[in-house]
This record gives sequence, C-alpha cells and structure tokens, in this order.
Amino acid sequence: MPGRGDNYEKYLECLNEWHRAGWRVTAADWRGQGASGRLGKDAVTGHIDDFASWIDDLAALWQVWRAETPGPHVLIGHSMGGHLSLRAVAEGRVDPDALVLSAPMLGFVGQVLPVPLMHGVAKLMASLGDRRRPAWKWSEKPGETPAHREQLLTHDRDRYQDEQWWRDNRPEIVMGPGSWGWVERAYASMRGLFDPGKLEAVGTPVLLLGTSNDKLVAYPPIVEASKRLPQGELVAFGKEASHEILREVDPVRDRAMAAIADFLDRVAPSRS
Repeated sequence: MPGRGDNYEKYLECLNEWHRAGWRVTAADWRGQGASGRLGKDAVTGHIDDFASWIDDLAALWQVWRAETPGPHVLIGHSMGGHLSLRAVAEGRVDPDALVLSAPMLGFVGQVLPVPLMHGVAKLMASLGDRRRPAWKWSEKPGETPAHREQLLTHDRDRYQDEQWWRDNRPEIVMGPGSWGWVERAYASMRGLFDPGKLEAVGTPVLLLGTSNDKLVAYPPIVEASKRLPQGELVAFGKEASHEILREVDPVRDRAMAAIADFLDRVAPSRS
C-alpha cells in the first residue's frame, strides 16, 4: 500500500521481485489517489474526510483478497500506507501473518511544538476556511513538480525519473500537496496509534524500515513503535537513505529487500 501522493506503479520493481520469489502480489491506490480522482478543492490537492475511511477501504479489500488467495498473507505499506496498515492491524480490521512498514508515517519532521499543540494548530487552520484547500505550496507553477522533491525521496536518479515517466504518461495520477483537513486528520490518526496499550496489543510480527535522514516523516516515533510492538523489529538507515527506502540506490535498497526476505522467511515461511 503506497504513501501519500503515491501510485502503485512506483513499486512495480518491488512487486516483480516478490512475485519472482514466489509470492502472489496485489497493490492498490488509496481513495482519492492514483487514477481515482481527487477529493480536494482542485485537480491535485489530496484530501480525506477522515483516515477511518481509508481503514474501511483497506479492510474491505483485505477481506476479499484474503478469501481469494492462499496464505500466508503479508501486508506491506510505505509512509502513509505504512501508518494506515499498522492502524488497521492495531484496530483488528485486518489480520496479516506479517506486517512490513517502510518509513511509516508515525510523526512529521520539523515540528516546532509538542504534537498536541501542532494538532491544535492544524485544527485551527482547518477551521479558518475550506478544509479541502492545500496546506502548503507545491511549486511556482501549478502542476509542476517541485525542484527539491527528488532530494527528499531518494538518492537514485533513475528510480526518481521512473516516477516522473509515469506522471508524464499518466497525468491523471499526478498529486500535489495535502489539504488542511488531511493534515489535521493525520495528526489525529497518528496520535491515536500511540495511545497507551494500543501498540502493545499488536500480536503480529512487524518489520519497520526507517532512516534518521528522513526529511518527511519523523524517525524517533518509528523507533518508539518498534520498541512498543511485542514482535517489532527495526532495520535502521542513516544518511545513505532518504524517505523512499525501497526506491533508493542499490546498496540501500538491496539491504532493505534482503531484510524483508529474511523476515518473511522467519515469520511467514510457507507459500505456494
């Protein structure tokens, strides 16, 4: 399950590798992302009424997919997709045999105030106008990808250009900033995941991949989650990796993919 602003085509390389390793693979875009249209004020702004809607969508997909495919069943999510996957497991809405989270969105980078106060600011901003309006500026020209975006995501120019190829050839998947409503609901959802006892009650084996060099999602909450999850394991990266660990340069990506393969061999070994 991809991240905010992502589309499943970005992960075809990973899906192909897992398929060649013997897994049956399925990917989906979130409501309001990919080619499913936008829920914000314009053609590119990402919005959602509440993250619970995405949890409902994932639960519905999971129920059908699980019934139609042989086990073991593994759920993998990146960034916002990692957050939603973990929340769905923590709330008992999905029941994978293993869970893999790549740079899960458990906190934001650059928070200048404590999380409850930042959430309060987001609530205020969302209430001052249309909640669907964009929360940040995307670029000087509408629809143009920000020049610094590549530096936030990956050190691998070819993999970054692959994403741009899909955007150029399928313009309907292009997505820009999140709305103030998205920001406010993201804070609410992230805070809820760290409620006392919530992560501690997760019995699923969970592998978390995180990098201290992430400029989009906060690294310390990932570390905290790995410690609070009873069967949590953390694979840590540093300056060699940016946010998109599974789309990084080969040495980083190879280490991440090998860690996932080892994890699944240990906790979900039987597959056809």
